[in-house]
Amino acid sequence: MLTEVAAEDERGPYRARIAGVGRALPPARLTTAELMRSTRHRTRIDLEHLTGIRERRVATEDDSLGLAVGAARDCLARAGRRAEDVELLVSCSITKYRDGLVHWFEPTTAAAVARAIGAGRAVTFDVANACAGTLTGVAVANNWVRRGEVRCALVVSGERISGLATNAARHVRSIASRELASLTLGDAGAAVLVERAGEGEPGLALAGFTTVAGHSRLCLAAPARREPGARMSTRARAIHRVAIADTPLLLREALDAAGLEVTDLDHVIPHQTSVRAIRTGMRTVAAALGATPRNPPVVTVDRYGNTASTTHVVALVEELDAGRLRAGDRVALVALASGLEIGVVLFTVDPCLEACRAVRP
Repeated sequence: MLTEVAAEDERGPYRARIAGVGRALPPARLTTAELMRSTRHRTRIDLEHLTGIRERRVATEDDSLGLAVGAARDCLARAGRRAEDVELLVSCSITKYRDGLVHWFEPTTAAAVARAIGAGRAVTFDVANACAGTLTGVAVANNWVRRGEVRCALVVSGERISGLATNAARHVRSIASRELASLTLGDAGAAVLVERAGEGEPGLALAGFTTVAGHSRLCLAAPARREPGARMSTRARAIHRVAIADTPLLLREALDAAGLEVTDLDHVIPHQTSVRAIRTGMRTVAAALGATPRNPPVVTVDRYGNTASTTHVVALVEELDAGRLRAGDRVALVALASGLEIGVVLFTVDPCLEACRAVRP
C-alpha cells in the first residue's frame, strides 16, 4: 500500500510542478575494466557483462556538499531562477561528506547548500531515505507547495559514494560476494526545482512511497574498520527478487490513484542499478499489468553507474538534453531503495522544464 501519497485531493488548494532539474558530474571517469583491475584478489568476474556498466564518474576533488551545490546552481541556471527565490531547501543525500571524508550530520547539508548558493531566506532541513532520498524530498516539497506554505522549493543531493566501490575492490573474491553491488556505484549531484503551477498547467500528479520493512537487512552499510569511509553488504539477488515481486502492484496502485493506465506513460525512469535488472524488471511489470509504456525504460547506468539517490535526476537531465522529453509527456520515476523502499512519482513535463535543456551552465 502506498503511503505519503499526494494526489489531486483535498490536501491542498494548489498544484505543484517540476520547473527545473540540474546535475553535477565529476569530470573523472573510471571504467569498469579499470576498477576490476584494481581488485586485490583475482576474481575473474566480468562485471561489465553482468551489469552493463561501462564506466562511472568519480569525485576526486568535490565532496558530497560540493556536488550538491554544483547541481543546485546548474538547476537554477537552467530554470532561470535566482537563489533568492527559493523558500524551502531540502537535502536528501546518503553521503554527507565535507572536508574530505568527514561525515556531517549537524549543521545540516541543506543549510550549507543554502548558504553556498545564497538562498538566505529558505527553510532548510535534511531527509534520508536511502536511494529513494531525492524523490522523497520531491514528495515533501510537493506537499509544502500544494498546501501553500511555499511557492518555490529546491531539492538537492550530493553523493560521493564511489568510496564504497574502492573499499569493496579490496575484499571481493567471487560473484557471490555481498560487496559486489558496491562496485556499481558512481558519484553525482542532483537538484530538482518544485514550484507552484499556474491555473490549468500540468504538474505533479502523485508522489507516493511504501516501505517493505521485513527486508531491511538485505543491504546494510557501516563505517569501515581499516579503510577510509564505509563498506556495504548487499544480498543483491534477494533484493532484486523482492523488488520485482512488489513493484508491479505498487505501480498499478499509483496509476489508479492518478487515473492513468500504464499505456499513458511516455517515459519510465527506474532506479539505475544495472542494465539487466532494469530490463528484467520492466518485462515483469509489463507482464503483470498486461501492457507497456510508450517507450522503453530510460537507462543511464551504463555511463554513470548507480549514483544512489541522484540516479533519477541524472537520467532526467540526460533525456532533456537529448530532446527526448517534451512538454506534455507523462513520466514515471520509480524508486527502489534499501529498506526496502519502493516509490513512484508521476508528473507531466511542463513547458518550463522542457526549456531547461536549452540553457547550458
